[in-house]
Amino acid sequence: MLKTILAISGRPGLFRLYSHGKNMLIVESLANHTKVPAYAQDKVISLGDISIYTNEGETPLHEVLTSIQTKENGAKASIPTSAKPDELRAYMAEILPDYDRDRVYPSDIKKIIMWYNQLLEAGITDFKPIEVAAEAPAQEEEKTE
Repeated sequence: MLKTILAISGRPGLFRLYSHGKNMLIVESLANHTKVPAYAQDKVISLGDISIYTNEGETPLHEVLTSIQTKENGAKASIPTSAKPDELRAYMAEILPDYDRDRVYPSDIKKIIMWYNQLLEAGITDFKPIEVAAEAPAQEEEKTE
């Protein structure tokens, strides 16, 4: 699901991929449902491609969002994005205990919390990626039998 949710540098909020155009994407704001173009020069990143640094490597964003959802019992994040950096770090330690404290900044934590709240407001509660690759081997097995 997060593959079609986009963050665009310089634009507030999150966007859903709506359509492709020539040298641009048509995206729909999750907040007000307006459709706007995102051009080739815009920095566009899919939430499905984002990972959080940990001491052992990286953790995909969908796992972090699921941890927040579990901690908050499906409700909005209990910490405001205007919280002090130490409070944000403490919250992140509850969500992802082994996150890399040197490479994950308070601004990153704010952004994750903001994204989580925006996704909930838009009615998106399933953060797991759609596993297309898992279906392909099953189909191949059926063909060989």
